[in-house]
Amino acid sequence: MEGFACLPLPPGLRIVEICQQETGLLITVFSERTMASCPLCSQESDALHSHYQRRLKDVPSGGQTVSILLTVHKFFCHNTQCQRKIFTERLPMFVEPWAQMTLRLVDALQAIGLASSGSLGTRLAARLGMKTSWMTILRRIMDIPSPEVPSVTALGIDDFSFKRGRNFGTILVNLSNHKVIDLLPERNVESAAAWMQRHPEIEYVSRDRGNDYTQATRADAPQATAVADRFHVLKNLIESIEPVVASCYKELRRAQEPLPAPPVSHAKEWRQASAPQHEHQRMTRLATNQGRYAEMLELQKRGVKTSEIAQRLGVTTRTIQNWIKRGGCPGSQRRQHRKSIFDPYAPYVFSRWNKGCRDVSLLHQEIQAQGFSGSIRVVYRFIQTLRHQGTVELPVHPILNRISVREALWLIAHPSDELNEAELVDLKMLCEASARLSTLHSLIQAFERIVRKREGHQLEHWKQQVAESGIAEVQRFVKGLERDKEAVLAGLTLVYSNGQ
Repeated sequence: MEGFACLPLPPGLRIVEICQQETGLLITVFSERTMASCPLCSQESDALHSHYQRRLKDVPSGGQTVSILLTVHKFFCHNTQCQRKIFTERLPMFVEPWAQMTLRLVDALQAIGLASSGSLGTRLAARLGMKTSWMTILRRIMDIPSPEVPSVTALGIDDFSFKRGRNFGTILVNLSNHKVIDLLPERNVESAAAWMQRHPEIEYVSRDRGNDYTQATRADAPQATAVADRFHVLKNLIESIEPVVASCYKELRRAQEPLPAPPVSHAKEWRQASAPQHEHQRMTRLATNQGRYAEMLELQKRGVKTSEIAQRLGVTTRTIQNWIKRGGCPGSQRRQHRKSIFDPYAPYVFSRWNKGCRDVSLLHQEIQAQGFSGSIRVVYRFIQTLRHQGTVELPVHPILNRISVREALWLIAHPSDELNEAELVDLKMLCEASARLSTLHSLIQAFERIVRKREGHQLEHWKQQVAESGIAEVQRFVKGLERDKEAVLAGLTLVYSNGQ
């Protein structure tokens, strides 16, 4: 190899000049080869056509960046049957075709990336004189050929997201040793089926219940036992019952009797005390809106259009429409008490206050022991209101206002033995308020026991309970299980799943 000891070159390359620049070293290299092989037909040619220059990045020298200005030749191909008439000589031991860095630099970046990572490797490479980005290091790591996939008996197959749920790939895991064995750049039937076809030794395939992996398993791994992943089966059931919970909430709200008029009392609703600057901002905003509202009424009398009124007042058209619909001065109505994390502990704090406890820090510690997760500032603001008003009205929220549909779904679907005392009370109130929610809770808990304990033999009995319940959404879920019955039974019986 010709060249200096610090810059070894393949045979046929010669260093012409080494120039010191502000950014580092620039080394001019010239190819002296008089013959090269065509990359398509492999026939050698000595018919020189022309030459051209390539600028390459190389490993640093003495902490300085090194750039190579490489001059290589183009040759005519003598093979009349070859599609390529002119080709450029290849330097497989030095640089890849169309690459902008030498193989030495590629190897160095790969070693740095494997030893650290993308972002950490970028900082380390910069200290060594190699300017690069974390994405370049990751790409170089991805260029390393994957090791040969070993024999796999139990395969777990699932998808993963490249870009926030828009592009998906496929991950394949050996369930026997819990190791990732391959990644596919897409999620479809063809790629998954082609991979399984190359591995006839597969005996079990754990998958979700989507069509892609189901069809691939049936077509190219017919010898394997399909196993429906337990997590996905349970997730499908919970997704199917969300409309049921929402419809129950609507029925309960329609049937809810209006609250009776409160007795005459001088007590005010217990709210957090507002900071002086916040109260000043609120009053200023209220005065501004009152002025805008009065001007809006005047413009309406003149017949000005809503869009033009909004433009004159400096607000949106939607705001003007809301003001007209409300039929009153903005901010004049009393805002309803919003649910607060302090509400469950308000009765206890109020009773301790009436008994003479005035230490806010002590009250905060006592309710913290009961599960309060807020700061002492929250408690102080409520106590500050109590000091100024003397008597307050404790907030009372109906169960439908305290617990949203999503929270009710979580209470119904979560294992009952993992709920705390307050959550169990809320769950009991929901089940007492609606017979359908009570039935739904029983069905979900029974199915979760089958899943957790892998009691697949209890599935038929559970299906009978669903048929007697009359809940159409759960019955449709059962029909979906029938279409994939063998895989579902295997998932509820065998130990394999995509939990890894």
